[in-house]
Amino acid sequence: MELDAHYASFITGSYECLKSAAIGGVPAQRLPKVVETVSEMLSTIEKGGRDAVANYSTVLDNWAGGDIEMDADALRRTGDSLKPELRAALEAGAERTKRFAGLQLEHLQDFETEMMPGVVVGQRYIPVKRVGAYLPAGRFPILASAFMTVGVAKTAGVPTVIACSPPTSPTAGNPAVFYSAYLSGVDRAFVVGGVQALAGMAFGLLGEQPVDMLVGAGNAYVTEAKRQLFGRVGMDLLAGPSEVAIIADDTADPVLVAADLLGQAEHGPQSPAVLVTTSRELAVAVIAEVDRQLIDLSTRDIAGAAWRDYGTVYVTQDRATAVELMDILAPEHLEIITADDDYFHKNLTNYGSLFLGEWSTVAYSDKGITGTNHVLPTGGGARSSAGLSVARFLKPLTFQRIERAATMELAPLVSEISSYEEMEAHQRTADLRITRFETEASSIKEHS
Repeated sequence: MELDAHYASFITGSYECLKSAAIGGVPAQRLPKVVETVSEMLSTIEKGGRDAVANYSTVLDNWAGGDIEMDADALRRTGDSLKPELRAALEAGAERTKRFAGLQLEHLQDFETEMMPGVVVGQRYIPVKRVGAYLPAGRFPILASAFMTVGVAKTAGVPTVIACSPPTSPTAGNPAVFYSAYLSGVDRAFVVGGVQALAGMAFGLLGEQPVDMLVGAGNAYVTEAKRQLFGRVGMDLLAGPSEVAIIADDTADPVLVAADLLGQAEHGPQSPAVLVTTSRELAVAVIAEVDRQLIDLSTRDIAGAAWRDYGTVYVTQDRATAVELMDILAPEHLEIITADDDYFHKNLTNYGSLFLGEWSTVAYSDKGITGTNHVLPTGGGARSSAGLSVARFLKPLTFQRIERAATMELAPLVSEISSYEEMEAHQRTADLRITRFETEASSIKEHS
């Protein structure tokens, strides 16, 4: 997340870049090797079916546990091996995420109205039928992913939600990941990961019909598989590395700001972190504090590389310029730590999710404890789209019911437009109704 020269030319206020990214830009997601490998795998699995899924799982993930599907009892018992405090935290996150999705659902209303005499139009929200959720479980198993994908889909009313998560040993997956899926209401769960998991769900190789939508984050191969499968199935979004941005002023604590920047940089060595501040003194203090905190951070090899290669710090002349700059960056996660957070809340328009005040760290949402969804757009995608929500699993289906009496208010207009477009078949559908209406009207008049 850094400004390129073209976008920078549109900012009216002045600013200074106090720390630039060593590499910068949006990390490349479509390496030729990744694209080629995924294409070959999808083709092999489509031809080879479930046997090909099992073979890839054995070769790539060392799976030797027999059937990849977890039965209902095994899924329920995944929580038994977890310490009580973790179970309680997961249960709280699952419940709060469902509750927030339920509140979103309450504000999506079906409607029907008479647009004009004889013309009734409306909209109904209908859930998709089948969703496949991918739950990552690599170096950092993201336990809340099931809350955001499985749980929200079930809250939306999706009848069938299946989930896949990679094996973490030759005979099992991560128990906390699968317990999160269980708490979220998953219908069927499979211990299979990577491209083969997405292909299995999309091609209908896991004991279910092909899913209608794939959701959930993953590595570059998972993201590329989603890209290649898009169109055959729907998607949530194609997310890149996790991002964080912070707008802060001279009232902010540099220790908290630095900690929150590193909190998201920890996701991966390509995770951008940016500070935009109106205080040069704070900027200098935060840069120094990041270096200090990295000294004893157990994940400094990841967070430190991300900060070095993709971290940026900007000092703006005023808060209006900070808003301009941040709306161009359009970060996935955006924290506001200022003396007037409401100003930024009212004026900012481009972000995945907003965190207001020094007590609102991104990690609270990342772990599902505030209830909001953490499946969010990256790489500037927030300029045009929002993150995953209950609405994404609902199709707003429109309908219309036209009465005979409205014919002469509609058909002549359609006939005129169709004639200009030279779309004769369209024109005939309108003209036939005009003729029929006039004939019936004449008949009625003769018999009256």
